[in-house]
This record gives sequence, C-alpha cells and structure tokens, in this order.
Amino acid sequence: MYRLLFDLALRRLDPERAHGLAFGLIRAVAAVPGLRRLVALPFAPPPGAAVEVWGRRFPSAMGVAAGFDKDAHGVEGLTMLGFGFVEVGTVTPRPQPGNERPRLWRVLDQHGLRNRMGFNNEGAEVVARRLRRLRATPRGRSLVVGVNIGKNRTTAAQDAAADYAACARLLAPWADYLVVNVSSPNTPGLRDLQAVEQLRPLLEATRAAADEATAGAGRPRVPVLVKIAPDLTDADVDAVADLVLDLGLDGVVAVNTTIAHDLGPGGLSGPPVRARGIDVVARLRARLGDDVVVVGVGGISTPADAREYLAVGATLVQGYTGFIYEGPAYATRIARALAADAALARTGQDA
Repeated sequence: MYRLLFDLALRRLDPERAHGLAFGLIRAVAAVPGLRRLVALPFAPPPGAAVEVWGRRFPSAMGVAAGFDKDAHGVEGLTMLGFGFVEVGTVTPRPQPGNERPRLWRVLDQHGLRNRMGFNNEGAEVVARRLRRLRATPRGRSLVVGVNIGKNRTTAAQDAAADYAACARLLAPWADYLVVNVSSPNTPGLRDLQAVEQLRPLLEATRAAADEATAGAGRPRVPVLVKIAPDLTDADVDAVADLVLDLGLDGVVAVNTTIAHDLGPGGLSGPPVRARGIDVVARLRARLGDDVVVVGVGGISTPADAREYLAVGATLVQGYTGFIYEGPAYATRIARALAADAALARTGQDA
C-alpha cells in the first residue's frame, strides 16, 4: 500500500514538501492521545526487541537518525511508529534558515536522498523548551531522545567549541544522549573539525558544559558521542576512536552522508553509504573495544542491513532514508526481526 502511495503521489511532490506533509500527519495523529494509542498498537516493538544502553531501556535497537525531526516536534509520533529512540536535530545555538531551496533530492535509482539542508532549525532555546515540556509528562520521560548538536553557519571554526558548549548547556538536561555533529557536508568548514587537533577542544568543551548543566539541574550525567563522516580515511577513523578513548567519551555515531558522488552539491544518504558505514563501524569496534557505544547508520533499508551493522559491532542502529522509501512499518519490521534473532539466540544458549 505504501509503495503504491509513494509511486503515485509522494514521489511526484517536491521532496521537502512531501516530508513536511507526511511529518505533519504523523504529528497530528500523535497529538490525539486515544488515536495515538490505537495507531501505536500494530507498530509497537515486541518486548524481546528491547536493549539496555547506558543503564537506559531502549524499546528496540532501531532508532530514527538526526535530520528527520530537526526541532523535536515529532518525538511522540515517531515512537508511535515503532522507533525505539529518536535523535532530534541538528540543533544550533541560534536559529537559522538553512540553505536556499531546492535542497533535498530523491535519488530514485539508488533509493537514496541527496541533501544540502544546512542545519535549518529553530535554535537551541526553542528546542530545549519543547523537550522540557515533553519531559514534564510521565510518557515523555519514558521516551528515549538523543539530541544532535552543531555550530551556526556564521560561527568561525576557531569559535566552534563555544557553539557546541552553548547547545550542550541548554539541551543536556532534557536529553538521553548528545551527539556532536562535525560531519555534515552542508556547513562550510564543518568537516575540518573532525581533525583531532580541532576536535579535542570542541569535545572537551561540550563534555564540560553538559556536566555543568546536568549537575545544576539535578539530573544524571548525559552521554556524549561524536558523529563522523564516511569519507574519513581509515587512519582518521582510528585517530577519532583514540581521541574518544582518551577523553572518556561515550560513543561514536557512524556514519553521516557522503560527498563521494557526482550528483551535485550536498551529501548522499541511503544504500550507497551502507558498505562504507559497515566498514567504519567494524573498524571502530576493533579500535574501541567492547565498552564504548557505536551507533550504526547509513543505508539501513531492511532487517538484513540492520543485522549486518549489529554483527560487526554496532550497539544501536538508525535509519532515515529507509523510512522515506519503506514507509510507516519500516522500524517495526526491523525491530521484530531483531527480536526474533534475540529469541533464537536465547534458545540456542538454553540448548
């Protein structure tokens, strides 16, 4: 049914407009408690899909990647559709409109997306207020929400640490984890911050600001992760992993969109990123050992894709482009498959 809708209607709309309409519908349904509960019933991850990370129960290991819900409007709606956790953002200290349109394109023959959105968002103060309202309810406190943070386009590279610290200070009290995004190709100079000599002070500032904010709010310490690009060399991936260990950070999100394409400006996501994403996750796991969380993202369209990421060492997995192409049952199909795998593994252990 969804494939027919996509082929007949959604693919004929401007991609950003289609996203807005679909996301608006998800939010509208979720805003009606009785309707939300009714819709959630067939999409709920099975109990066997749950995993524990950082002492927090995730209803499943399958989450929605940053970029879909930039301003934390739709956390309840996305969890209604079976996602085990939602990473909102990217959020910058000050609001910004992003790049001029068009800035989102479907790559239909590859089931991919190309975007040059440019961190369009309402700013950290607005998102923090929205998350504070969400957390004021028992249901809101039960949802697992990460926040992906970045710098404003107009902030010079030498001042980037202050931007990330400002975001962490406002958002850490309401987040289950923070992700330092230094890997989007759509903010000039941002990817240069992945070089460890620039990344170290930025991560140190973020960690310190997050700790100060959570301590002041009487909340637990929030995990801090860094998100890296698929276009890093293996040596650079190793260097980031070593820095994560040296600073005692909580994890790495791998990978962002790639610029290794000839389709035009912006980063490409979806299946073209999958092979490199899996390679990077495997390399990170070998370098980081077993105690650091690795979130695998990039080209997850099917349960088999998620299994492959988990098999090479991912702790959690995320999707965005797959959700666009596969429809509302996307997360549920993957969660159910992973729950079946876990049940089979337990059976084998018992035998």
